[in-house]
Amino acid sequence: MPPDTPLYFRLLTRLLRPFPDFDFGFIKPVRARAVASLRLHEGNRVLDLGCGPGGSLPFLRASVGATGDVVGVEISARVAALAEQRIARHGWTNVRMVVAPAERVELPGVFDGALMFAAPDVYASGPALANLRRVPRPGARVALFGAKTSRRRSGWVLNGLLRAAMPRLSFSTTPAPSDAPWTDVEPSLQDLRVHEYFFGWMFLATGTWAPDEAGDAGGEQKDAA
Repeated sequence: MPPDTPLYFRLLTRLLRPFPDFDFGFIKPVRARAVASLRLHEGNRVLDLGCGPGGSLPFLRASVGATGDVVGVEISARVAALAEQRIARHGWTNVRMVVAPAERVELPGVFDGALMFAAPDVYASGPALANLRRVPRPGARVALFGAKTSRRRSGWVLNGLLRAAMPRLSFSTTPAPSDAPWTDVEPSLQDLRVHEYFFGWMFLATGTWAPDEAGDAGGEQKDAA
């Protein structure tokens, strides 16, 4: 098994291969909200970083229409094959996959939005963010979703498990969840908003890309669910 396919996806790809359109029901509303926060329009270009098996592709394709451009980036060829299977099944001619690590991927042009859904190896990676710094156009919307440790009283129930499990299930370099996993990308975002899910163990952070104004992010606003 290639080292670019972590344990979680080694197990998941076997289960999903016969079901290219499968997605977890409790995740779909969050995906929809994340994509809606990008404020995409017909003809826009959007980037799906850490695309995985392509669960967000239907929402992104619907947002940019047949004249837009959806590019998924995924480090694992085996996982990307599931996304390509989904693309072929729907006949999307303007959706494509790029198999490469985010810290080295080369992408032509600029994008009107960027999604990092369940991709801590992207949004919490300094080298990945440095490589992608000029890819979203200034003013593009960015959304990132993932696991975090909970600050609530009940947080002790899963916080330790999350910290221990993440390196085992994901890449060895994937950082363990913290109570603010968006810290690395925050300096490049204006109007940052963070919404917590599932008792504070997951989050959706959204904002406007402003890479030339690092350190002037405008402050964090947090909602809880």
